[in-house]
Amino acid sequence: MCSDKCFFCQRVQQSCNSPSTSPDGSQEPCPIDMVKMTKSKTFQAYLPSCHRTYSCIHCRAHLANHDELISKSFQGSQGRAYLFNSVVNVGCGPAEERVLLTGLHAVADIYCENCKTTLGWKYEHAFESSQKYKEGKFIIELAHMIKDNGWE
Repeated sequence: MCSDKCFFCQRVQQSCNSPSTSPDGSQEPCPIDMVKMTKSKTFQAYLPSCHRTYSCIHCRAHLANHDELISKSFQGSQGRAYLFNSVVNVGCGPAEERVLLTGLHAVADIYCENCKTTLGWKYEHAFESSQKYKEGKFIIELAHMIKDNGWE
């Protein structure tokens, strides 16, 4: 979380599982929906600028908030890769079964929505019980991302 307690961080502190109601009576959105959405800009979503983020190295579209990083100990097809809980500005191809270093998985390639570069994959299904924690998570290869915002 940022030191400025930005709107995004304030929302993360509230639970998505128990919906809250704003003063006007409408239901407030979950923090995952708090990214700035726009159709007039190049990217579909902008992550808060007060957070360390990862961006596409080819077009600089935001990809993930550092707070969503689960592990840096993964191997992609082109070298080291990071495992993320959630990503933005990413499209998903069809799922297919692949034998990876940790066994058989159903994965779908993911690509940057802006420049269409393949970034990594999404784990759709793990066939081994010890690998189930990966389901629904995303691998992005280091060769395709750059650090942005406050990485001094």
